Amino acid sequence: MKGLLGFVCFVLISQGVGGLLYTWTDGWITLWALTHRIGFLDGYHVYVDVLLIVLGVAVGTASDRVASSA
Repeated sequence: MKGLLGFVCFVLISQGVGGLLYTWTDGWITLWALTHRIGFLDGYHVYVDVLLIVLGVAVGTASDRVASSA
């Protein structure tokens, strides 16, 4: 379970950081910028990217708690 939560944490944080880099570089860095390809998020990309980072940190914290309680 810890491995799965760690992977989800990595994906969420990397998507958030990649989306912010995409925004800050005006589309020059496109490696992990999947949020900019979703049409209904137009105008909210920065908020969604920050939310992904926060969720990734929360899942990472939950992953550590699951590992310590087992």
